[in-house]
Amino acid sequence: MAFQYETVKLEKGMYGEGGKRFSQVLEENDPSEQYRGTALDGLDAYQRQLKRFDIKVKGAFSDPVEKFFHTTDSAVLFPEFVARAVRQGMEEENILPHITATVTDFDGMDYRSIASVPTEEDKSLRVVAEGAALPETAVKVQTNLVKLHKRGRILVASYEAIRFQRLDLFAVTLRQIGAHIARMHLQDAIDVITQGDGNNNPAKTFRIGTKPIGGTAGTMSYDALLDFWAQFDPYEMNTMLVSSDVMLGLLKLPEFQNPLTGLNFQGTGSLTTPLGATLLRTSALAPGTMIGLDKHYALEMIRGSEVQVEYDKLIDRQLQRAAITSISGFAKLYEDASRVLTLK
Repeated sequence: MAFQYETVKLEKGMYGEGGKRFSQVLEENDPSEQYRGTALDGLDAYQRQLKRFDIKVKGAFSDPVEKFFHTTDSAVLFPEFVARAVRQGMEEENILPHITATVTDFDGMDYRSIASVPTEEDKSLRVVAEGAALPETAVKVQTNLVKLHKRGRILVASYEAIRFQRLDLFAVTLRQIGAHIARMHLQDAIDVITQGDGNNNPAKTFRIGTKPIGGTAGTMSYDALLDFWAQFDPYEMNTMLVSSDVMLGLLKLPEFQNPLTGLNFQGTGSLTTPLGATLLRTSALAPGTMIGLDKHYALEMIRGSEVQVEYDKLIDRQLQRAAITSISGFAKLYEDASRVLTLK
């Protein structure tokens, strides 16, 4: 029985066709629905092409890089392999989903977000008499644009240097590139949280030992953490982004030495605090710094593009200066939904 995937014509022009990803174009030419109930059920259109050309990308018996270039058709698949490996590295390293309320896809470099800044009267829970007008919430466009940034790396390698390398080993390098890009996007997010997005909305900073935060400057204590938690009303501090030294200080507190916390970490890989907030460590924060936020209201991620590769160079085996990039930016949604705490 002949399948459609065996006759799909692969061309360079499938990259960026109509603003779509290569996998999306491939899926339109070879829909997965027609393979339900067959041995190919569960594979996407790209994976079926790998099977078509017998290219093994994982495991001890993965093929060398040069296997992609045995034919002109199979060479078209190589940039997608690079993009997928980089994307996997970004997802493995990425903690942005834990601190962003929403993701907006945007085709451009300058973006204008919206904001709703309630007054104290707006926050009050007033009784509305029969026939009276309901309170209003004003939603407006932000004054200043949110700028998107291109982050990426240049792949510096000759085809001769990697042609005999196994694809699973080469993918490790690509995943590391993805992890580095993810950390750069996280740094951009932290800068927006702490300094604002250009609309006069930096996060308010508190210091241990300075009212309203109790404790001794330079020392993390549970009392200081409780005082910080109390600054979020009406929001909820459900995520804590901390530097490595602050993480160490927190884990040494008796209140954090709970067997259930350790059991949860072993099972899920995530740490929670006695306050119920998810604890995330990152080297992107300066030492002695903690960011508390309500992930449901604090930050919007604007995604200009996912992983992009210079497919022309990769298909033509010109790997010496092939760029791998991703474009994104961040906007503050509600200024009071994020706070900064420093040890001193």
